[in-house]
Amino acid sequence: MRADEILGDKVNETEVNGVVIRKGSVGAFLANAKTFADPTASAEARSVAERDIIEGLPALRALGFFDILQIRDERLRAFVETH
Repeated sequence: MRADEILGDKVNETEVNGVVIRKGSVGAFLANAKTFADPTASAEARSVAERDIIEGLPALRALGFFDILQIRDERLRAFVETH
């Protein structure tokens, strides 16, 4: 399956099980995960990443993202599991 078969070029979001999932949700999680795990990131940047990760979790869970992929970073995995 190709990405455009999930969300076409002009479609920016979809709904799964009552949860709105925006195009870019997975990419945003990955970018925030990198900041979360970066020991050189500022406290402010990590705080923003944490907030954005929490905000995006319902969409990722509705997609079944964590049913297929396991987070290798133990701190990030624990953070996600507690939220």
